[in-house]
Amino acid sequence: MSSLPATLTVDLGALARNYHTLEALTGRPVNPVVKADGYGLGAIAVAKRLMAEGARTFFVARAAEGVILRDALGAEPTIYVLDGAHGENVGLIRAANLRPVLNQPVQVENWLSSGGGACGLQIDTAMNRLGYRVENAPEPFEGLELVMTHLACADEPSNPLNRQQRDAFDAVSQKYPGVTRSFANSGGCFLGEDFGFDVVRPGICLYGGGPEGKPHDKIAPVATLTAQVMQVRDVPVGETVGYSQGFKVETPVTVATCGAGYADGVLRSYSPKGQVWINGGLRPIIGRVSMDVLAVDVTGLDVKAGDSVEIFGTNRNIDEAATAAGTISYELLTSITPRVPRLYVG
Repeated sequence: MSSLPATLTVDLGALARNYHTLEALTGRPVNPVVKADGYGLGAIAVAKRLMAEGARTFFVARAAEGVILRDALGAEPTIYVLDGAHGENVGLIRAANLRPVLNQPVQVENWLSSGGGACGLQIDTAMNRLGYRVENAPEPFEGLELVMTHLACADEPSNPLNRQQRDAFDAVSQKYPGVTRSFANSGGCFLGEDFGFDVVRPGICLYGGGPEGKPHDKIAPVATLTAQVMQVRDVPVGETVGYSQGFKVETPVTVATCGAGYADGVLRSYSPKGQVWINGGLRPIIGRVSMDVLAVDVTGLDVKAGDSVEIFGTNRNIDEAATAAGTISYELLTSITPRVPRLYVG
């Protein structure tokens, strides 16, 4: 039996295919978002493969993420920091030759007063999150290389806010002639030709999540989280399984205890609706997901200790797994903890 109860397998070949799918779909350069350690898959491995496929501009959320990426990728790629220039991170950004995405007047002042240079600018067209409001968009300034906004409802193609944001961004970006315009995230890549602008900025679709939070035939699974069966037992009627008697046995059941829990990133909310793929089919999680293990009903199956159970991946789509857990694929991926080894294939 392996000494690794849980493993995350990352198919870099599938990642590359998704990259080229989005490139072909939009007809635009793809600038990958690799924040949150490449959505939990390992930013360095992900970015190196995407560079090999042609990517030359990346987005991270934090300056510290950009520093790590610069050390790994060398001087060639452009790396934007979505947080912008604030506090001590200005020094980090300059030392690592990163580009801040400036979100408010104080950040523009910080950047220009510290010497200026290449940077981006975010305009808030509906999120009310980071960025200048459209009516307060600043005048062009030296060093501005990119202007961007972020779609609020790209996973809802029929939502009229998508078009409203697109038109607002089209209008305000006229203020910055010659500056690269970045608009479409993963979902935005599927909204149509006029949503592409100059470059697209996908995240989740690169990593196997569908643009509408459900499986999509153009997007290949990239991440497969597996656990190992650690013990199998028969439980008679009247007994219970898991903490707080989370599952009461009403007919005899065979239970496989598997080596993954919420300390590995398998959310507690994955019970009681969650399912796993084992021996050719889906079987339900029973009882509560605990810190290190979860229980699966394998009644009628030939299952033994050491067998593999797929929590999500090529057989159990990540979007379907996320729906069962009452969340989204982004959270499933970024919740996978460091104690789960990443195995790169493809």
